[in-house]
Amino acid sequence: MALLAGFASAAGFAPLGLWPLTLAALAVLLHLISAAPDWKRAALLGWLFGVGHFTFGNGWIATAFTYQAQMPQWLGWIAVVLLALYLAVYPALAALGAWAIARRAGGWALVLAFAGLWTLTEWLRSWVFTGFVWNPLAMVALGPWERPGLALAAPWLGTYALSALVALLAGCWGLAATARPLWSKLLLGLIPVAAILLPQLYAPPAEPWRTPFTLVQPNIPQAELNDPSKYEGQFQRAARLSRPQRPGGRRLVLWPESGVPDYLRPGYPQRFYDESTFAGDPAAARARIGHAIGPGSLLLTGTVDLVVREGRVIAADNAVTALDAEGRIRAGYVKAHLVPYGEYLPMRGLLEPLGLSRLVAGSLDFRSGSGPRTLELQPWGRIGVQICYEIIFSGQVVEEGNRPEFIFNPSNDGWFGAFGPPQHLAQARLRAIEEGLPVLRSTTNGISAVIDANGVVRGAIGEDRAARIDGLVPRAHAPTPFARAGNLLPLGWAIALLGVAAVALRRARR
Repeated sequence: MALLAGFASAAGFAPLGLWPLTLAALAVLLHLISAAPDWKRAALLGWLFGVGHFTFGNGWIATAFTYQAQMPQWLGWIAVVLLALYLAVYPALAALGAWAIARRAGGWALVLAFAGLWTLTEWLRSWVFTGFVWNPLAMVALGPWERPGLALAAPWLGTYALSALVALLAGCWGLAATARPLWSKLLLGLIPVAAILLPQLYAPPAEPWRTPFTLVQPNIPQAELNDPSKYEGQFQRAARLSRPQRPGGRRLVLWPESGVPDYLRPGYPQRFYDESTFAGDPAAARARIGHAIGPGSLLLTGTVDLVVREGRVIAADNAVTALDAEGRIRAGYVKAHLVPYGEYLPMRGLLEPLGLSRLVAGSLDFRSGSGPRTLELQPWGRIGVQICYEIIFSGQVVEEGNRPEFIFNPSNDGWFGAFGPPQHLAQARLRAIEEGLPVLRSTTNGISAVIDANGVVRGAIGEDRAARIDGLVPRAHAPTPFARAGNLLPLGWAIALLGVAAVALRRARR
């Protein structure tokens, strides 16, 4: 039952959005924990729930193996299950802790303890072993694209404490099953429904600001992304979509991760330039990109930079490069949160002889950048950058003490099948809400989007379409409580929940 409840719980995430299943599944887990005879049983129940939860929720990872010829496709589902076996440790810890605190009282003491501990374990999941916090429970609180829903509480809670709120709502349903009298049962049953649906009646107004932009989705299928014979066509497609509507106007042009197949910086061994679309001349490659975007424009695009030491290439950077209309590099950012087995192979000396390789083409491992950074690019603005899945890490997306006007999130979601892209977009919406900053996402083949500081999607390009969005960057909000305190805020809420659980426990014992 715990395993099946775990599977059902992940149906509340995008694109299905079946939030009643998530709440009901968590209510089942809480009931099972309350009836557990010992700590081993409680931990096992939490772990089995987590195995189901993460197997379904992360099933999109298996799709990535269909683009890697060096490893069989069936290995993808083994990887999903193995990852779930590890990630399930975190729900197991929450279940074990809740049972240990409130095993004799149950009721609200158990629900409050579980919610507080779920917050702590999601926070742990965000950084232990570099972190993988995909699909926090808080995603269930998001409304449809045009409405933020209950996630509007994120600026005062943070994502991980918003997950605790979801757990509390599930606890209401769990307690409703045994509540007496009837009015109490009905009240506990209706509170979660009202909490999820009523906030969706609020639709914040649009707040465009001053910086014009053109956001490009060139629609590059993943199967063609690393095919040199397709490079020139990929560039021409992006260039056509980037032409200015009014010559000479100041604007930002936003291209996705993997947006430029050329090496744009000088100093690399000649063979690397020979593989690019404008063979042998990075200066000429930059010049034709500048010509494509037109005078007054500044391009932010995903690129690959090389790390050269003593004339030998030793690593690569997954980077964003800012390039002006004259072909000059104005700034750059290097991705900090790299994907294990995607952008680097851990323990390469041990795993490579066993036949394992990275999912991203190439033999060079990517190196990690220094962390969030705001690019000073006046007169176009102050721009934060988070590449691809970096945007999922709550509290780790903005440079401390140097707040940007918006976050640019270039990505390549072509690896991730039908479920990965909408889940990725949902987590970008959470970052926008809790930080009070717009997020602009340009992806290779969808879903690209303009997200305002309320988490509302103001413009989007669906999957497998080549298109552009033109507009003004939405206005940023003043720094939110979460933007000021970071993850100290949800950790404080977790401690408060555990404190209230202790009070409820003492009252129950009386």
